Amino acid sequence: MKAVLRTRSLTALLLVALALLAATAFAPRASTRTGVSTIAQALRRSPVYVDPAASAQLPKPDADALAKRIKDANKPLFIAVLPAGYPTANLFSDLRAATGITGLYGIRLGDRFDARADSSVMSATARRNLVASVQGEDAKTQLTDFTDRALANMGGHAPKSWGSAGSAGGGASSTGLITAVAVLVAGGAGAYALVRRSRRRREEEQRAALDRLRVVVDEDITAFGEELDRLDFQPSEPGADDAMRADYAHALDAYETAKQRMAEARRPEDVRPVTEVLDDGRFSLARLAARREGRPLPERRPPCFFDPRHGPSATDADWTPPGGAPRRVPVCAADATRLADGRDPVVREVDTDHGRRPYWDAGPAYGPWAGGYFGGGILPGLLVGTLLGSVMATPSYAADYGAGYGDFGSGGYDGGDMSGTDFDPGDFGGGFGDGGGFDGGDGGGDFGGGF
Repeated sequence: MKAVLRTRSLTALLLVALALLAATAFAPRASTRTGVSTIAQALRRSPVYVDPAASAQLPKPDADALAKRIKDANKPLFIAVLPAGYPTANLFSDLRAATGITGLYGIRLGDRFDARADSSVMSATARRNLVASVQGEDAKTQLTDFTDRALANMGGHAPKSWGSAGSAGGGASSTGLITAVAVLVAGGAGAYALVRRSRRRREEEQRAALDRLRVVVDEDITAFGEELDRLDFQPSEPGADDAMRADYAHALDAYETAKQRMAEARRPEDVRPVTEVLDDGRFSLARLAARREGRPLPERRPPCFFDPRHGPSATDADWTPPGGAPRRVPVCAADATRLADGRDPVVREVDTDHGRRPYWDAGPAYGPWAGGYFGGGILPGLLVGTLLGSVMATPSYAADYGAGYGDFGSGGYDGGDMSGTDFDPGDFGGGFGDGGGFDGGDGGGDFGGGF
């Protein structure tokens, strides 16, 4: 009887075990998706991460080539390729916090793509335009195009962790130490030579930029001198009072000061005080003209955006640059009339390697020139979406051309610095259509809401 009971008990236990095995085999499998922490750890070691579930989108040779291109450029660009079903809620902000490195982050998720960046590395406008320019491409083409365009327009430097190698452990032999010392000595000499070459190259670039600026500023000074001649004001003429004479004297001083400062300029940033004093001198002429004609004195306004030689602006007008977003710009009375009539304004063009171009599409050298005319924080809003505005938004611009052009760029961490969770969450919100637009649309402002 006991044997029978034991047999039945064993049979029951086997049945229970089989039931548990079957339940385990046919139960829904737990998600095996890669965690954000794992992705962040991989990106701290290399600029490109491809999830195993998305390896068909970007094979390893292509991923390695992309990573090498980013490393060679020494920029803090991070690329992640994830499967289509990967959760997107707070993905960018969580990844940025987990990685802890200031930079530009691009994510290919299935056949969708979006990117976010710290504002010190790339402006929101530049990043949106960049994302929009690569939509609809296959994975390899899209990520290659995005990388090439980003590297040409972003600031910062690659994180040190990309160049570090793990120690294999064990003691070092005396031969190894001697070799290491020899390598360090040779490397030090090489580094010194590289620093010298880099310094010479930077000095040559600054001289070339200053030469271009000198042509433009000399034109401005000449135009201002011609205005003084046309004014035909004599301090002793009938009706002249002390206020008129003071305005005239101030304009003359501005003319002489501008010539002196331009002659003494040695760097591109030395140009800004020159255009500042020219703007001040033109305002004095506007006051003098109003006094002589018995008109109310003009309010202090920035010069005409299209060409500061037009003098102080009379009003603000809506203007949309080709391929850009509309914005309000200060304009002179003549350009305001042209815009109201549907005609093009008279734009200040300068020489470039590709012919005559508007100054805002002529390259970074014209930042100091524009900064002197449009100081006080208004310049970013005027230049948003233009070539000059995009370049001036990068922290590397200040190193080459000087800082202080309104609120372009930002202080704090440079791209590639280990900043941990010290970042603006607004820079990493929105994306992928989940609460914040898609294809770089962000929705609801520059950064939208959550993912």
